[in-house]
Amino acid sequence: MARPFVFLYFLLLVLVSVTSVASDQSGEHEVYVVYMGGKGSSTPGTLRDDQARLLEPFSQRNGVVQVYKHGFTGFAAHMSKEEANLIAQEPGVVSVSRDKMFKLRTTRSWSFLKLLKFQQYLDNPIMSSTELHSSKVRGADTIIGMMDSGIWPESKSFNDKGLGPIPKRWKGTCQETEDFRASSCNRKIIGAQNYEIRNKTCRDVFGHGSHTASTAAGAPVPGVSYYGLALGTAIGGSPTSRIAAYKVCSDNCADSAILAGMDAAIHDGVDIMSLSLGPDSPIVNIWEDSVAIGAFHAVEHGIMVVCAAGNAGPSNSSVTNDVPWITTVAASTIDRHFYASVVLGNNHVIKGGGIQFSSLSDSPKYPLIDGVSAKVQSHNISDKLARNCQAGSLDTSKVKGRIVLCFSEISGSPTFSVIMNQGARGLVLVNDDKRIEDNIILEGFLTFPFSIISSKDGNAILSYIRSNRNPTATIRRSGTSTGFKPAPVIADFSSRGPSCLSHNLLKPDITAPGVNIIAAWSKMNPEFALPGQAPPDYVIISGTSMSTPHITGIAALIKSQHPTWDHSAIRSAIMTTAVQTCIDGSPILRLPGLEEATPYDFGAGHVNIEQVMNPGLIYETPITEYYLFLCNYGYNISTIKLIAKNIPEGFSCPKNANTALISNMNYPSIAIAKFKRYTERKVTRTVTNVGDEDEAVYEVTVDAPEHLNVQVIPETLHFTQKYQKLSFDVIFSTKYTFKSDIFGWITWSNGNYRVRSPFALSLTDRSSK
Repeated sequence: MARPFVFLYFLLLVLVSVTSVASDQSGEHEVYVVYMGGKGSSTPGTLRDDQARLLEPFSQRNGVVQVYKHGFTGFAAHMSKEEANLIAQEPGVVSVSRDKMFKLRTTRSWSFLKLLKFQQYLDNPIMSSTELHSSKVRGADTIIGMMDSGIWPESKSFNDKGLGPIPKRWKGTCQETEDFRASSCNRKIIGAQNYEIRNKTCRDVFGHGSHTASTAAGAPVPGVSYYGLALGTAIGGSPTSRIAAYKVCSDNCADSAILAGMDAAIHDGVDIMSLSLGPDSPIVNIWEDSVAIGAFHAVEHGIMVVCAAGNAGPSNSSVTNDVPWITTVAASTIDRHFYASVVLGNNHVIKGGGIQFSSLSDSPKYPLIDGVSAKVQSHNISDKLARNCQAGSLDTSKVKGRIVLCFSEISGSPTFSVIMNQGARGLVLVNDDKRIEDNIILEGFLTFPFSIISSKDGNAILSYIRSNRNPTATIRRSGTSTGFKPAPVIADFSSRGPSCLSHNLLKPDITAPGVNIIAAWSKMNPEFALPGQAPPDYVIISGTSMSTPHITGIAALIKSQHPTWDHSAIRSAIMTTAVQTCIDGSPILRLPGLEEATPYDFGAGHVNIEQVMNPGLIYETPITEYYLFLCNYGYNISTIKLIAKNIPEGFSCPKNANTALISNMNYPSIAIAKFKRYTERKVTRTVTNVGDEDEAVYEVTVDAPEHLNVQVIPETLHFTQKYQKLSFDVIFSTKYTFKSDIFGWITWSNGNYRVRSPFALSLTDRSSK
């Protein structure tokens, strides 16, 4: 039973007199986030009356951590679990949740993106790479709000050479904190604010925020490398966009800080928010998810929000940040390869992969041994364990001073520390998946010689060892090459669909480069520094954290060319122009196992910058569609009205609201849950003509697996004017019993444009609230 407010208020005042700072520090009180929905008619920057009343007792005891008053309403404060339970029952409160810690999702990539264009447009692309990065389309005056670990303003990537005055619509500030002065901002970094309570400075002491910001909007910097690797010009996707840095993380990110940064960014006037962070696992109660809350209100204010899908792959349903108003980004490889050559005593050279700075001689003079030959003499250790160099399986006296060949065929395969701690000279690791991903840069192992090779090459080395009495080898320092195939490949770590919110919504939306991306770093973090050297200015790291700012930068470019387009139009352009093939025309694969990727891995495919500026047709998702999503997800109208304070008069949830209706949201992809034999499901979509021609005729083609019937009505869309909207139905049916989820594509084309949407038909559903 709900307690009346007067009792709660009295209780809190009493608590003031008995609560001390010591009790807070003893762990009796924790930080809770109180979310109270939208602003409604109250003026941005002011407190709602009910918010002020709830805040007052906590303010009196200095327990308030954050106050949200611009784009939405609420606060974060130290309180007991009992207090949190009482506040949760008060009118006007949507949710009260313990302050959770989100994780950071931790330059060739832009050149690689230019290679990914549809083959039929190679001879006459709508926009060439040169045009795309010309001064007219480089994102000038688009403001990107980076929710991350701050920024390192001295990096050359953040110089403001050639930029004009700061846009007049900007309302943010450059907050002076400890070692960050107002002069640290310029015409590139136009704002910096700190909301991370443990490290009270806007300065990036971790490096992650500088890396993501320079990837999205860094100025061109020639001659950049990571200790000689990946030498080239570092540049952001939208190099003349402005950056507003909101420090909401150190190594982790608190709910309360994320919300504070997003609330401020709404007030300040950013165009796009970029969040390379997320929870450890999906959150199905949307109003306990800080990113979902902040993004909802950002979209209400016309701001696009781009987020990382997560690094929990390859497990199914591991994707996070999967509400429909967020653009969710997976991670994939590029064609740049960091090779570490293994030279055998017979001078045969094998190009493995990996990043290390070996000090071994180029001459193959070091003894070479395989795991079975180095096995300890014990009945408990099998040849299989030793072949895979399992902990405890190798004899230290046989390993010491030698290069060891280890296979990676079973769970718990060799760790670098196991081999290095036994005194090995180096490690040759047989792992087909890791050779593709090359995702190994480990603190403490940068100078340890290693190379990751294919199973074919591993067997060749094993044959050399067995045919020579004194086999020798060396591992050379890593080098850089381009044109590596296959590329792109979905990274092993990249989180996968289907969405835990509902299988009637396809997530992630898109994939972009996220493996071994070089970008700016903090001089205060020595994690990737070679022993005895200062932290580098630029480092190479991987994660959906790195793929997210690629999409952010592209979105900024689109926004600069189409300033009236909302977040959904920009997302549609990115999704419907994506490619599903590698640079050699073969299907995009996924790790592990190099199987063919599906929309659960990459959404609509790999971003294709050659087409995004001019997509032909777009799927627009008005805010009312998100209200209907909430209805169909299971929230009642009173809760939705509390959240969406500016909801249209007369709006109500459908009487038949249910999760199946989520499929009808006007999204650039189609997802249907619980699709079974002898069932028929129909969805409707509406597209807007934004092509160069006022009059245009589009024909549909369907790519579907055998036994699935897909009918599109009508099969032709005849537009008579620009910005005209036309709708079509898609009907799915089958008489066949499928054993696994079903994927396919619906493509509208008119000779100049190719507008492609994936569909995913799931046999089950995970919808819950």
